[in-house]
Amino acid sequence: MTSVRLRKGLQNAEGSEDGAAHEDHVKLEHKLPSEGCASRRLWKTLSFTLGGTIAFCVGLLTSVYLATLHENDLWFSNIKEVEREISFRTECGLYYSYYKQMLQAPTLMQGFLGLMYDNKTESMRTINLLQRMNIYQEVFLSILYRVLPIQKYLEPVYFYIYTLFGLQAIYVAALYTTSWLLSGTWLSGLLAASWYVTNRIDTTRVEFTVPLRENWALPFFAVQIAAVTYFLRPNLQPLSERLALLAVFVSTFLFSLTWQFNQFVVLLQALVLFTLDSLDLLPALKVVLVELGVLCACLYLEACRPHPLPQRLALALQASRLYGVQIAGLLLVCALQFLNSMILGSLLISFNLSVLAARKLQKNLKTGNFLNRLGKLLLHLFVVLCLTFFLNNIIKKTLNLKSDEHIFKFLKAKFGFGATRDFDANLYLCEEAFGLLPLNTFERLSDTLLFCAYVFVLCITATAALAGALRNLSDPASQQSTGSTGKGAVSLKPETAYNLVHSIAFGLLALSTMRMKYLWTPHMCVFASSGLCSPETWALPLKAVRLYSPKRLCVLRYAAPILTLLYVSYKFWPGVMAELSELREFYDPDTVELMNWINSNTPRTAVFAGSMQLLAGVKLCTGRTLTNHPHFEDSSLRERTKAVYQIYAKRPAEHVHALLRSFGADYVILEDSICYERRHRPGCRLRDLLDLANGHMIDGPVQNDPDLKLADHPRFCEEIKRDLPPYTAFFTRVFRNKTFHVYKLSRNK
Repeated sequence: MTSVRLRKGLQNAEGSEDGAAHEDHVKLEHKLPSEGCASRRLWKTLSFTLGGTIAFCVGLLTSVYLATLHENDLWFSNIKEVEREISFRTECGLYYSYYKQMLQAPTLMQGFLGLMYDNKTESMRTINLLQRMNIYQEVFLSILYRVLPIQKYLEPVYFYIYTLFGLQAIYVAALYTTSWLLSGTWLSGLLAASWYVTNRIDTTRVEFTVPLRENWALPFFAVQIAAVTYFLRPNLQPLSERLALLAVFVSTFLFSLTWQFNQFVVLLQALVLFTLDSLDLLPALKVVLVELGVLCACLYLEACRPHPLPQRLALALQASRLYGVQIAGLLLVCALQFLNSMILGSLLISFNLSVLAARKLQKNLKTGNFLNRLGKLLLHLFVVLCLTFFLNNIIKKTLNLKSDEHIFKFLKAKFGFGATRDFDANLYLCEEAFGLLPLNTFERLSDTLLFCAYVFVLCITATAALAGALRNLSDPASQQSTGSTGKGAVSLKPETAYNLVHSIAFGLLALSTMRMKYLWTPHMCVFASSGLCSPETWALPLKAVRLYSPKRLCVLRYAAPILTLLYVSYKFWPGVMAELSELREFYDPDTVELMNWINSNTPRTAVFAGSMQLLAGVKLCTGRTLTNHPHFEDSSLRERTKAVYQIYAKRPAEHVHALLRSFGADYVILEDSICYERRHRPGCRLRDLLDLANGHMIDGPVQNDPDLKLADHPRFCEEIKRDLPPYTAFFTRVFRNKTFHVYKLSRNK
């Protein structure tokens, strides 16, 4: 069934006035057909050109701004190469080491084979790094650097970091575009970009964690959201639909390829679409094509092209085919990563299979009165959830997959389903980044008016969505395949409904886990700015207080963002300028001394044991072989890391020596910052977690469980420094400074 969409700026409060205004406008159009069309086309072209130019400039300026902050903070252009590499902390250094390894390989093929058959990342093992880690971006950049004629003008490290800062330009442009699509004016895009920059502490951390996987992936995720938002708009031309779906496919593929946690984010997005589909807040055809757009969208459109729209809508209701295609797409990504176990055992595959089965079992899901439909919906949700966890358990047990079990142990303990002594889960529980979102986050976001505007827009759109969902459940005929969801005074466009539920879902994720705020706060900028500039947002409160008129609506939707932009510029522009003028310098002489000593005094085949954060830097700066590393998504590596960390537990010298030698270690690095740690509270220090996992009583003012016992031996990292015979028989100190102690392991014991 087709519907007529009113032109922007012509919607009035009363239906009769709308009809009269529409008739008058149609008459005027008949009188002046060419003049009106030409002026509208010219204005649209000028607006698009100006808005696109601003998007490009804002993205470029943000990229330059973040690159400048990185330079000013480290004096990156002036420090030595080893200091540049040390500045890539923890897993960032590990990822960058593979880019460096590819560049140092004699040929591209040798470099590629070196990654596929790597025996230096984990001692006494040969692993396929392309399967285990998401490092295709490093491979691609290394190929580009070797092929392009830029070696004389640009150092490899600058090519790498400039690429990532360039992706930030795409990120901001995508946020700008999404806001523009939702509101209909590029002014909201400018406000979204301004909020992203002024709330930089809470929207990105790229300037100090450059190679982190999320910094590669999130720009593509933002592009995907923009493409989905555009695709959900009603009355798109077939070519526009195909191009939007192509953008969804490409961005989803790149997002999945560059981040190991892609399936959890896409699962949350799939739950958003499932919710909207169940409540009829998205057109059925659009839900189908969004699912299909993850992979094979173009094939589906090609197959549907000969059919007229009603027939295509009928075909679209056969949703089982759609989830099957999405599963095929996920399996293709899994194949590209050499059957990556995290994808095979992901909840996303199990969820899609469950929806397939539930749709087959439950016929006529969207028929009946309100109570009937509500009962069917709750039953459908229960069936899908039960099948999801059942299938996921069967798949993991059948294939013996344990790659992500530490994540579920962490979630189980975090949400109060029993205390745990599991070492891996407690490592996450004790990190501030995996705790609840601090309240001072909202204070910072409120200072820029972002959180205030977000709550205002969220309340109005959530009210409209709830009213539309209740109406659709009560009267299925009220939900049309095109146009807004709902009729009358309260209505919500499909693309707005999607972004609303998306924002709520990722907001709940961020509230539960602080590190996930970088998925929420950029979208908060988009949603708040688009809402302030959207006529639908202001129409509802104006109608509620009987003050609605097209002129008031127009004034509010443009005055609110302009005043907000002026306030943000006035209050935060001096701070931004001061930040750009503040100069610092990288300074870590102890780590530099350690890396230089390793390079000069140990054989290239030497194997080093130590903390996984430090060993990532050892791999990058020296190329030595490691016993363990920070990429934690492998069960055997987690067990090995726990064994190596016994150097900070209460263990005898011979036991620690036997463990380290079983992994082929020649040297072990002890860090005073871990052995005498004070950063975490008692009970959350690394040595405390090891004592707890080993069944030993924890040192300090903590309440120990009654079943814990006193250890039979002193703490290894403390006792070894006394150079007593039981320790000197197995370990010889070969290097020491204020931070690090390096011991060589004896081989004849």
